Formats: sequence, C-alpha cells, structure tokens
Amino acid sequence: MQIILLERIEKLGAIGDEVTVKDGYARNFLLPNKKALRANDANRKIFESNRARIEADNAARRDEAKAESGNVEGKEVVLIRASSNAGQLYGSVSVRDISDALVEQGAKVTKAMIVLERPIKTIGVYDVKVALHPEVSVNVKVNVARSPDEAALQTAGVNVIDAMFDNEVGGFTEAYNPNAEPGEIPADLLDEDTEETEA
Repeated sequence: MQIILLERIEKLGAIGDEVTVKDGYARNFLLPNKKALRANDANRKIFESNRARIEADNAARRDEAKAESGNVEGKEVVLIRASSNAGQLYGSVSVRDISDALVEQGAKVTKAMIVLERPIKTIGVYDVKVALHPEVSVNVKVNVARSPDEAALQTAGVNVIDAMFDNEVGGFTEAYNPNAEPGEIPADLLDEDTEETEA
C-alpha cells in the first residue's frame, strides 16, 4: 500500500515521504495511530496544505522530547526477580516493567517508547533504548538481579553468576575403600564407645 508519512519512522522515511508498506502494517499500525495517510490525490492535497503545521507540531514535540531526554538519559533501573541458580529468570522482564520503573523515578515515558529487541530472560545489566520521539532516543541501564545486594555487585561490574560458580566449594566427599564390604563402617570412623556397646 502506498502511504504518505506524517512523522519520521525509523527504517521507513521522513515526514512527507511516499513509501510502499505491507497492507497489514498500514491498516493495523500506521493509519490508526495517525502516523500516515493513504497516498491518493485528495490526501496529497490535504497533506501539502497542512505540511507547515505538521512540521511545526513535529518540531515542538521533538524539542519537548530533547528537554525530557536529560531526565531519562543514563538512568539505572533495578528490577528484583526470582531466578534459577544459573541466572535464568522464572518469566521475563517486559517493556511494562521497565516503563513502570522509569515512571517511579520521575521520567515521563510510556510503554510504546521502550525499544526492547527481545525479552530479558536472564539476570544481568542491559542497555535499553528509549525512543522519546522518532528523532530523539536515549539509553537506560536495566539491572536485573535476585536481590538488592546482587544488583549493587552487578552495578560495580561483577558478573554474579560467574562469581558464584568460582566460589563454589565442593560438598562432602566420602573416602573410598575398595576392600570394604557393602554397608560396613570403616574402622577409623568407629569410636571406642560404639565398639564397647557391640562387645
């Protein structure tokens, strides 16, 4: 489907560009969210007559996003989650979790602004992109840990999973005697009291 873009869309084009997109993308996302118009003569005339206003609105939103970017850029969000010993989360960290945590810290963001390429499924520190405007994006750190102490270690640059396995001490290992009968207690483990009660 041929459309006229009403705002800059990454990997697609800038305001006023006529591009061809898949019908479903246009019908389900671009047209309902007022990000584009169908490309026909009537819409071209409407767009050209309103172009100055559309570009001015876009510039105002971009300036507002740039002002807000200082409040969001470089923030660190700590999310405490349950996970296995290998660091695999029971569930995953979603866009909503990140946006809610940023809002708690006073940032003006919505779920739609968080760009998460894939769900976060292991503990660790991740860089996540926040697109405040199609032309303004910043990065935030998302620290997923099992406890606040672990989060502090991760912030300091420690890989807690590697550190846990490095410090792991082997459990109890039994001395092996190849000549012992099955079920027999080795003589050196028997104390004198036990020997007396048996006699």
